[in-house]
Amino acid sequence: MLTITRLSLEDSKILIEGAKAKAEEIGVPMCIAVCDESGQLIAFERMDGGKITSSIIAQDKAYTAAGAKRTTESYGTASQPGQPAYGINSAIGGRLMVVAGGVPVVVDGQVVGAIGISSGTPAQDHECAQAGVDRFLATL
Repeated sequence: MLTITRLSLEDSKILIEGAKAKAEEIGVPMCIAVCDESGQLIAFERMDGGKITSSIIAQDKAYTAAGAKRTTESYGTASQPGQPAYGINSAIGGRLMVVAGGVPVVVDGQVVGAIGISSGTPAQDHECAQAGVDRFLATL
């Protein structure tokens, strides 16, 4: 029997709150997107001061992390010239992101969605995304 599990709107709120708390702690207003396992947007928040251009980037980071079932950061090295995934960032209309800030949400070994963050440095984006995932997983 196949059981499909995905994040709910309530789950998304927990992920966003965790990411937002970390963003406030480090003093960087972020754009935060949460999607289901298929990459479809569930919830989005642009904190006051979050970069306008980061709205779409955050959504694409979540989309990539859910669809690829891996962090967007993991594509960084693999997508460089001469590497196996070179040019992947131009796939799917340019939606695949190869910089940090997209993290899949894994429950019982299954990707149930993802969070994408943008507005800070790649390291800050990843830190906030991971904080969202950590907050969510702590509630299970």
